[in-house]
Amino acid sequence: MMAGYTKEEALEYVRENDVKFIRLAFCDIFGRHKNVSIMPEELEKAFDVGVGFDSFFIDGLNDPEYQDLLLIPDPATLNTLPWRPQQGGVIRFYCDVVTGDGKTYPYDARKFLRDTLKECKAAGFSVRAAIRSEFYLFKTDENGNPTDIPWDNGSSYDIAPLDRGENIRREICLCLEEMGLHPTTSSHEAGPGKNEIDFLGDDAMRSAEHFITYKNVVTSISAGNGVYASFSPKPIKGKSGNGLHLKFKLQQAGVDMDEIDPSVTSQFCAGIFNRIKDITLFLNTTKESYLRFGENEAPKYIAWASENKYRLFRVPVTRGKRDGFTLRSPDSEINPYLAYAVIIKAGLAGIKNKEELPAPTEEPMGQLSPEYAMDLDRLPGTLAEALSCAKNSNFLKEIQSPLVERFIEEMEKREAKEE
Repeated sequence: MMAGYTKEEALEYVRENDVKFIRLAFCDIFGRHKNVSIMPEELEKAFDVGVGFDSFFIDGLNDPEYQDLLLIPDPATLNTLPWRPQQGGVIRFYCDVVTGDGKTYPYDARKFLRDTLKECKAAGFSVRAAIRSEFYLFKTDENGNPTDIPWDNGSSYDIAPLDRGENIRREICLCLEEMGLHPTTSSHEAGPGKNEIDFLGDDAMRSAEHFITYKNVVTSISAGNGVYASFSPKPIKGKSGNGLHLKFKLQQAGVDMDEIDPSVTSQFCAGIFNRIKDITLFLNTTKESYLRFGENEAPKYIAWASENKYRLFRVPVTRGKRDGFTLRSPDSEINPYLAYAVIIKAGLAGIKNKEELPAPTEEPMGQLSPEYAMDLDRLPGTLAEALSCAKNSNFLKEIQSPLVERFIEEMEKREAKEE
């Protein structure tokens, strides 16, 4: 991917590279990847006017007030899909959602994140996010349908033949690299058939869209190898769940704020720490999400440490200096635009109020005394509890976002259906 295509450059790319299909990508309110395909001759009109779609079929966009919604592709997000045929290639753009008269759609999560990042810019810094994501591989049956049988019985950092996923991970990483993403490490993880891929950080908007791309690549490459990839938070009872660790760094003119003014990062982190129960609904959106907490290294307590990676937050110190911070509670069922935005807004509130982190909890998880553990606050233990925290959150009310309100409403419907 060449970041920064203009409209004219994107049109020229299509003409010169035998592009036959163009995917206009977006997400529903839960973060599920959707797209509409158009032919090359329709692209210029898409840039100028937009492409209509049946929004009433899309969760969170099925709004009686806005019947005619349009997708406007962002030329800077042009990317080829390497697993598609080279002759008559396929490219993809991420899109903004607008109303039929071209005005801002108030429930567009992409715009919500973009506006949040403008707040950061006004406050004098930018936000970068790095991803560490886990997924399971399962065998498929003779009809290609997923089974509950793991692809292998390997464990942490195993190699072949115990690790049967190494060639699939290799193919995934090469494909991601070809698309302009930057995977840094990949390995077999603790569960049978469980894998992990880590990425370099990027600005928060690109990181959110890299995450969508990553999930698309993992599922597509796995399917091409006759294997089913699952990002479910707890796909196998009693085994390690799938987490999504997000490492954030604040920067000013490309320099880490930890180098310029570490108190800003500390206040940002404290803002998230102090509001984590309010925003957990946006980071863990299924009942299964809450089965993961407190098991097999997943966090349960609202605590942080510099060294012990099993905490909710890890604030590492490298050569005597803080190196951003990692949030370990999310899972991959998020809407990344929305999740990133509420995390960052919580951090901005921490800066505004000059909040401070409490003392770290450095003791290993297994060495916490029952008395000490009782004094620690805990993450919501169920989807219903997380929903209650969000509905009663003054912080979320103060955001005054129709998208946040709609997400809570949609989660109420989801929770009721799963009862």
